[in-house]
Amino acid sequence: MARLLTLAAWGMLGPAAFYAPPSEAKGKLGSKPFSKAWLIGEAKRLSQKAFNPPKQKLPGWINDLDWDEYQSIRFKTKRSLWKKQDLPFQARFFHLGLFFRHPVQIHEVIHGVAEPIEYSPRLFQFGSTLKVPQKSRDIGFAGFRVHAEPDFERDMFAFLGASYFRAVGATKQYGLSARGLAIDTGLPRPEEFPEFRGFWLERPSPKAEFVTIHALLDSPSICGAYTFEVNPGDTTVMDIEAHLFPRKAIERIGVAPLTSMYQHGENDRRVSDDFRPEIHDSDGLAIWTGPGEWIWRPLVNSPVVRVNSFLDDNPRGFGLLQRDRNFDHYLDDGANYHLRPSAWVEPGDGWGRGAVQLVEIPTQDETFDNIVVFWSPEQPFLPGQERIFKYRLHWGEPPVGSSAARVISTRIGAGGIPGQKNRIPSRKFVIDFQGGRLNDLLETTAVEPVIEASRGEIKAWAARPLLGTRAWRCNFDLISEGSEPIDLRCYLHDKLGALTETWLYQWTPPA
Repeated sequence: MARLLTLAAWGMLGPAAFYAPPSEAKGKLGSKPFSKAWLIGEAKRLSQKAFNPPKQKLPGWINDLDWDEYQSIRFKTKRSLWKKQDLPFQARFFHLGLFFRHPVQIHEVIHGVAEPIEYSPRLFQFGSTLKVPQKSRDIGFAGFRVHAEPDFERDMFAFLGASYFRAVGATKQYGLSARGLAIDTGLPRPEEFPEFRGFWLERPSPKAEFVTIHALLDSPSICGAYTFEVNPGDTTVMDIEAHLFPRKAIERIGVAPLTSMYQHGENDRRVSDDFRPEIHDSDGLAIWTGPGEWIWRPLVNSPVVRVNSFLDDNPRGFGLLQRDRNFDHYLDDGANYHLRPSAWVEPGDGWGRGAVQLVEIPTQDETFDNIVVFWSPEQPFLPGQERIFKYRLHWGEPPVGSSAARVISTRIGAGGIPGQKNRIPSRKFVIDFQGGRLNDLLETTAVEPVIEASRGEIKAWAARPLLGTRAWRCNFDLISEGSEPIDLRCYLHDKLGALTETWLYQWTPPA
């Protein structure tokens, strides 16, 4: 979970804790009936009141923890929730401190009754330099993670910090994150970060294949009740249901947001003073539009904050993918970027009109998550509404894909012909496609590229088989003036129709 600790550097840990501090919640609530309907009603009730930020102060010994001291704190495996019952899942808790300073109350739900889980120092192992008091009030937890049989050593998913959560797939490697909700992301003012204030973990049955988690979300602008049904495996699948109650009108809301990191790669080497050829958790945004078009948009480390909107009506899916699985392209056996999971959002009931929005933020190093994508509904969020969104989130490899050839690489360099005198200043774009009907085409098949640019002139375009591979290459030169961004679009087709997914790119000429 070390990567999540970096979220604080981007202001991702917003101002909230559970609606009652854990010490108060235990005294006031104790065991009480719980249901999803009650949680939805509680979110609605809170939305009708003014936002109440937490006032709980952490004990001095926690408040002053440095990086090494916080890293020395480990949850005791033998104290895992559901371990004594020998159930197929176990939950373990994160300690407060360092960047995670806002407590959340965590409950266990058994047969419709919720019992708050009390914090105790006896649940944790502490580094030898820490002076931990023998007795401590119930200060709550920072979050939790869940392990699944047969491998209880490595966790399958975790909730930690604001409304952030993430999961692993077959590679058991963490990478990008998801959030409960995004508010005002990419606008020229500080972003608002809703937080999960409390969690209710339903005790699974002895033969359960999934675990159910409920969460209460709160922020100055909105409240929400969430249910997560999580089924771990080679692809970890989360069925998510969110009931949202705005406190006030919200200019830009992001449903099913994903957050990732892209520092540099084969298509963008603006920041690449590193021995590793590529550094990224994800290399592209994939969209399956309502009308059925498949889009691939390579990510970039933009020199400025940049927002792109892809208008759609009832999208079939979108996600941040890590397509490049070649270790030699990363040369990092510590971070293992070639094993990072993809995340794919599969909308449930029709989401209507709106846009998949991509926000790209400049970054100088890999500890900074600088990529955000989410669904932005066209219908405004207004106080007094209840907005319901259901979706399935896949961690690992996407469950669906285009039957057409997909983009396997994008490269950009100086245009023109090497050695040619008086070369016109231009940029060369080289896109390689593979799969679908391309695999069976003869080298002599007439394949045409369809290329569009929002401005500038396309020159020297071509499409041909890439010798020694099963891929086809499309290349073209772009001649332009000025420094305004240029939107590019490309796909290959033959007499039977489109052969590839649609490649989109936004090129920003140097100033």
